[in-house]
Amino acid sequence: MKRKTILTYGTLVLGLGLASYLLWNIFSEYTWSDIVQSVAEIPTANLVAAMAYCAASYVCLTGFDWTGVRYVRNDLGYPKIALASFISLSIGQSVGLAGLSSGGLRYRYYAHWGMNTEDVAKIVLLSGVTVGIGLAVLTGIIMIINPTDAAEVLRVSEGAVLAIGAACLAAVAGYLALAKFARAPVRIRSWTFQMPTLRLAVAQVVIGTVNFALVAAALREVMAAASDVSYLKAATAYVLANIAIIVTHAPGGLGVLEATVRHVMGDQASIGSLVAFRVIYFFIPLAIGIPLGLVTEAVFRARKASSSLSRAGSTQ
Repeated sequence: MKRKTILTYGTLVLGLGLASYLLWNIFSEYTWSDIVQSVAEIPTANLVAAMAYCAASYVCLTGFDWTGVRYVRNDLGYPKIALASFISLSIGQSVGLAGLSSGGLRYRYYAHWGMNTEDVAKIVLLSGVTVGIGLAVLTGIIMIINPTDAAEVLRVSEGAVLAIGAACLAAVAGYLALAKFARAPVRIRSWTFQMPTLRLAVAQVVIGTVNFALVAAALREVMAAASDVSYLKAATAYVLANIAIIVTHAPGGLGVLEATVRHVMGDQASIGSLVAFRVIYFFIPLAIGIPLGLVTEAVFRARKASSSLSRAGSTQ
């Protein structure tokens, strides 16, 4: 077995172990009826608003792929890009190791539509960069505006938090500067990479930041039912949770997201709000993405079989 494969599965096992421990630590003090009652206490209006924010987030996520497809100078239509993006990310974000799981699904779709391995790799890479940029911008804004909560969780001084926030925004500004002035390509083996155009880089910043801001808004909606939660504090909790998820590689951030949000928000993050957020942002898209993926795969196979029959008939 290759070392990379062992490392991948080892990371997944460790992530699952950590997720299991954190979930047990969070949910062990509650009964099933406690959890159901806590979810039921969230007003319908808040749940609907959270769903709307999450739906808008998934629309933003299709923009991640759109920038990637345009980066490789392909004119694939947006409906196909949106289909590939939603299916791959709705499954990948819940399975974990999203770069690998969603990347494999993306390859299946984009290769079917005529792209080669290098193009798909660049799309996945640029999407990952967009995730990092969006998180960096929101982290920078949150840490500069609300350093107190971040300092408490990170156990560093507020000055250090402000420095981290400024560094995040400076890194994004540096990325935009490179997009504007650095045009020399970088060659890695047989593949050539080049900075995106400034227009695409700006699109990455806007789409990435709006995406994370929308998800933070969804989290705030489900928590606002229990207490008066400010958007700023909810966004702080979500930013720190995402940093923890990146570090731990827990599948779908399972357990890590809930534990971090609970640590930041305290009693303001009821058990019902954590469950509702997990269901709305992860489980509902997954429940839509899996059957949609199966239907799409069936259509691909049917078209391939029809094409093979047509070619066979033309050669007779």
